Amino acid sequence: MILEMKVPSPGESITEVEIAQWLVVDGDYVEKDQAIAEVDSDKATLELPAEVSGTITLKAEEGDAVEVGAVVCLIDTEGEAKAGATTTASSAATEAVESAPKNPAPEQTSIYASQTPSPAARKIIAEKGVDAASIQGTGRGGRITKEDAVKAVPSMGTQPDWGDRGQDRSKLSMLRRKVAERLVAAKNETAMLTTFNEADMAPIFDLRIKYKDNFLEKHGVKLGFMSFFTKAVVRALELYPDVNSMMDGDYKISYEYCDISVAVSGPKGLMVPVVRNAETLSFAGIEQEIGRLAVKARDGKITVDDMTGGTFTISNGGVFGSMLSTPIINPPQSGILGMHNIIERPVAVDGKVVIRPMMYLALSYDHRIIDGRESVGFLVAVKEALEDPLNILMDGDAKKALEL
Repeated sequence: MILEMKVPSPGESITEVEIAQWLVVDGDYVEKDQAIAEVDSDKATLELPAEVSGTITLKAEEGDAVEVGAVVCLIDTEGEAKAGATTTASSAATEAVESAPKNPAPEQTSIYASQTPSPAARKIIAEKGVDAASIQGTGRGGRITKEDAVKAVPSMGTQPDWGDRGQDRSKLSMLRRKVAERLVAAKNETAMLTTFNEADMAPIFDLRIKYKDNFLEKHGVKLGFMSFFTKAVVRALELYPDVNSMMDGDYKISYEYCDISVAVSGPKGLMVPVVRNAETLSFAGIEQEIGRLAVKARDGKITVDDMTGGTFTISNGGVFGSMLSTPIINPPQSGILGMHNIIERPVAVDGKVVIRPMMYLALSYDHRIIDGRESVGFLVAVKEALEDPLNILMDGDAKKALEL
């Protein structure tokens, strides 16, 4: 029996995915539930498992954009695994090099000739007066797409010989294209403004040095900065609820809970998973949840559900060495807090110049819904909590707050 494998829906509102990578090759024998491909949606990269065991025939190529519900491969359930054969693309490729098959499958070719412009591209090329032969097509089979034609630059005469100056042209993943689209939308569709402050991190340094070993032994995770940041943000959101709101047409939606999006780095770029109900979590609970999400992002196993529904975002660029930045709002949220690197600087304390570990804070917010009083008050509340965590975040009892 031939089974048609169709693209499953990775989440609401997603109608198209892109074949990022096939993990098998045409003709492989696959086992049920074996990962056969990685697909990119505009929110995450997901693995596509085989629905049954059998011999696979691929119906889409890497880089193809396919609609949800479209057939991407066929699996012949009557096919049998060859003795000693493996089902991975790497081993199949090695076997192909070492021993060419007696009856090789016919090579798949595009229905388009190399560098043939699409109708839309042909019109743009004619208007620009560009030689089509000078354009490197990125479509299937080398076809020149509309985007290729738009980016083509007419020749301005003979250029000097600058030697061999290589360049690489690669298509952005669907996830990265969606991120770019959302960032541009955030700049164009919101009245974004950024306000700054700074915080003396010495009190948090002292608490971490004093309790980090006991905390790690008790909870199995390190006592990091993110639990302090998250606690400070939750408190500030409760004091200034407009910052925990968002626009919906002519309406303002305010949330009675704090789902904090936390920017983490993964192999596919920056991911923003959500710490749910952060207002109910302890220091240990926050550190454990952020650690769990960071591992999923690092392993490429983050899901759409993990990144959906945040009400406010924390971006800690300090781990990469950022001194100061103006973070961009993560729509439809109305605010994002940027944390930066901690550097010892001379500051005035009680009329004396002392050296303190200082960190700049940056709050970007949508001025349509958040006024200056709320934004500045929110940032000051975060600063106060970070500079006096024992009394403001721990009610004067660090051991109880850290569950030691």
